[in-house]
Amino acid sequence: MNRRRCVAAAITLVCTMTVLAAPTLAYADSQPPPAAGAPKKSLEEVRKEVDALYRKAGAATDAYNLAKEQAAKQSTLLVELGQDIVKGQTKIDLLKQQLGSEARAQYRDAGLPPEAQLLLSGDPAKFLDGADRLRAGQHAQQTLLAELDTSQQELTAYTRDASAQWRRLEANRTQQAKAKKDVEKKLAAAKNLESGLAKKERERLAELEREHEDKAQTSWLSSGILKEINNKASAQGKKAVAFATEQIGKPYVWGAEGPKSYDCSGLTSQAWAAAGHPIPRTSQEQWKQLPHVAVKDMRPGDLIIYFSDATHVGMYLGDGAMVNAPRPGRNVSIGGAGSMPILGVVRPDA
Repeated sequence: MNRRRCVAAAITLVCTMTVLAAPTLAYADSQPPPAAGAPKKSLEEVRKEVDALYRKAGAATDAYNLAKEQAAKQSTLLVELGQDIVKGQTKIDLLKQQLGSEARAQYRDAGLPPEAQLLLSGDPAKFLDGADRLRAGQHAQQTLLAELDTSQQELTAYTRDASAQWRRLEANRTQQAKAKKDVEKKLAAAKNLESGLAKKERERLAELEREHEDKAQTSWLSSGILKEINNKASAQGKKAVAFATEQIGKPYVWGAEGPKSYDCSGLTSQAWAAAGHPIPRTSQEQWKQLPHVAVKDMRPGDLIIYFSDATHVGMYLGDGAMVNAPRPGRNVSIGGAGSMPILGVVRPDA
């Protein structure tokens, strides 16, 4: 309970200090240098544009991560199919050798089929004994031929599946390359916008970002939601929270999943993997595949999915706080659970 009060007090203090520290000047003149012939943009307009670019980069990062994950799975399947093809071909070669041995044995008997050899033997006892062996031999040969046919069909299927998996792998590699270019393009545009600002303007832009998040968090808390959220973490949830909070201070790098850097879903997926419960790699797949719970029912370790397109994710810590890898240029940190628009909550170990 003391820990909850301490975390809540810390978040409140941060919000209060941010508001108190905000300059009273209007910053009407603190604007990025305009392009030739273009009207000046206010810092708030720049903030919205930068935020939109990072969000689009986040969506492209999810597409990149998903294509990368699928390509890895298909590569593994291709290896397994290749092994099956080798085993199948080896089996077929062995069956053909066995059938060839029988054919060579028949040739050594002057080419006469076993039935004719029995009739010409002139020995009734030998005939009866041979008839039994003949039936057993014919059955074994039919079984051998049936097994050869089945093995050839399996080999054909393995080869067909391998071709299909190869096509999917190439398609995902293409998608991965496209998504990577899209991410790099959006990130470059955002960085260009920020780098075009003077030092004081960049500092003020960072303040505007914090103020925007604090305003959203204050609005979320004012709804009284924390009075309803009082569930305790599961044993695995505690492990996931411990892992995620240990990464605080490490930089956001798109597509990264540790150990030195993370993107948002790289952090949450690795945290739950460390807790012994693997989950999907991307925030969008986490939203699609994991069980949903109501916001009022969430507990530490649950994942909060943000924005209508599920392009960001953080891990709930309790007391209205969450840990996340925010965006490029930022480090893994603790923030307000309501500092961004919440799409919903998922529970990996439901």
